[in-house]
Amino acid sequence: MVATSKMKRAQDRVVAARPYAKALTDVLSSLYSAELAERFPLLRQPAVTKTAAVLLLTSNRGLAGGFNANLIREARHLVAELEGQGVTVELHVVGRKGIGYFRYVGRAMASQRTDISEAPTSRDATSLVESMMARFVEGGLDAVYVVHSLYKSALSAPPVSTKVLPVAAPAKSAAQKDYLLFPSAADILTELLPAYVRNAVYRALVETAAAEQAARRNAMKSATDNAGDMLNYLRRTYNRARQANITQEIAEIVGGSAALSG
Repeated sequence: MVATSKMKRAQDRVVAARPYAKALTDVLSSLYSAELAERFPLLRQPAVTKTAAVLLLTSNRGLAGGFNANLIREARHLVAELEGQGVTVELHVVGRKGIGYFRYVGRAMASQRTDISEAPTSRDATSLVESMMARFVEGGLDAVYVVHSLYKSALSAPPVSTKVLPVAAPAKSAAQKDYLLFPSAADILTELLPAYVRNAVYRALVETAAAEQAARRNAMKSATDNAGDMLNYLRRTYNRARQANITQEIAEIVGGSAALSG
């Protein structure tokens, strides 16, 4: 019941974040041009990726089925794939479950965070990605990935890897709007691009939080159903044994009475 209540609030945050993200994407796709892309470091597409950061989002608590294990597995596959391509990978982990796993296997982590709550905010997203953006602009990083849950429904929230840096040019929609720009497109992109990256991380946080509560609700429901099935099985077993015992006692009484009367 607690997880169900928290899941509803987490779902509301996911739904509330989507219109703003869509508006950001629409505006960015309208402003984007190859000419402008050369002027903004966040749009820089490195010819060769030498160093990448992987930000893994997990939970601080368990009792959520395979939620954390699936996210960790996705991060391991991404890290292995990047390192197989000769990329130097630095791992940033959010959540005690992810930190505990990588400590256990002896994997070095560039940063560890356990202070992100079940109700993440835009400030949390900013604190996670701001330094990575600065390093990307300076050339210290060539790519930034976020491993998180993609919340589709209470029953479907698969782990995914999202590349947030460099910013990829959004596809232009068929119903593209024509904007009157003030100030210039370049001035708008200066403010818009960092906001776009921060929002991508914020969405990853809220979708992972919603997926966590859904996974915990499903795990607790399965545990409750299994406990109920076990109780029913034990009750039937007890009643059968009790019935067999009573039948045996009656048979013994009848047999003894017949022997005495005979």
